[in-house]
Amino acid sequence: MTIDSLFGKYKNKNTFVHKMDARLKIFGLICLMVACFLPYGLDHDDGYNYFCNQFLILGLLFVLIVILMICSKVNFKSWLKSLSALWFMAIFLTIIMVFIPNKNYYHILYQFDNGYTLYFDGILQCAQIILRILCMISLTLILTSTTAPMDLTQSFDWYFSPLKLLHIPTQIFSMILSLTIRIIPTIMEESTRIMKAQKSRGVEFDKGFVSSKIRSITTLIVPLLISCFSKSNDMSLAMYARGYDPYKKRSKYKVLKFHFVDLISIIILLLILGFFIFVCVYSQAYDKSIMEVVFGVTNSW
Repeated sequence: MTIDSLFGKYKNKNTFVHKMDARLKIFGLICLMVACFLPYGLDHDDGYNYFCNQFLILGLLFVLIVILMICSKVNFKSWLKSLSALWFMAIFLTIIMVFIPNKNYYHILYQFDNGYTLYFDGILQCAQIILRILCMISLTLILTSTTAPMDLTQSFDWYFSPLKLLHIPTQIFSMILSLTIRIIPTIMEESTRIMKAQKSRGVEFDKGFVSSKIRSITTLIVPLLISCFSKSNDMSLAMYARGYDPYKKRSKYKVLKFHFVDLISIIILLLILGFFIFVCVYSQAYDKSIMEVVFGVTNSW
């Protein structure tokens, strides 16, 4: 997974997601990520209710996120690139969760002649983790693709503002976060340019043994580090030339303001989060699957 596909570049488009207040988008990102990690049901010997609830809720969240991506006109090619490394992660998680014995697994998938046993629980746990990672990557891509870096800086500064009572320079932290998010795609473009230049000189990154691959990667890392230091130096000089002082009160060219649309959006977000919290509490209290409550489908595990 390339980092530039995870942290998508901001593109100014005429969508309601782009027009939303950046602080509200960060709040929505946190709400949906919390919904991804809530435990829907009790994880015990009979895992039917637990896994049924998890996959239903995560599937509902994923559909909601895809609708947001369509509404915000996010580049689906960048999204697919960000999912390219999930294949390797899926294989790695499958090896760990399916082939490594775990005393909390109970439902047998296959038992070998030598006594080694594979369990359904490991496969379902692996699929659950991959779905959560998929939702997190998609949410991050929506945020960075629809929010300008300067708006992110002001939003982080607004969220950190209570720490100013403790005399903590929150504006420095918000600026660091904003610059980090902004510079990552630039660094990845620079690495692609350097890699193409080295390939034109005969350097092969994909062939040979591990030792030769490590040597070829050094031809990428060293110029990239030099370029990063050069860009950071140019950036610091540009900020110094413009009179930037992190400890002084700064004026703002663009002031973030909540509008009526943002009020409607935050009400919808709170209702969505409340729904997921209700499902979590209900499933924890009664240990029932959503399929059983809504459609009357009984446990057939």
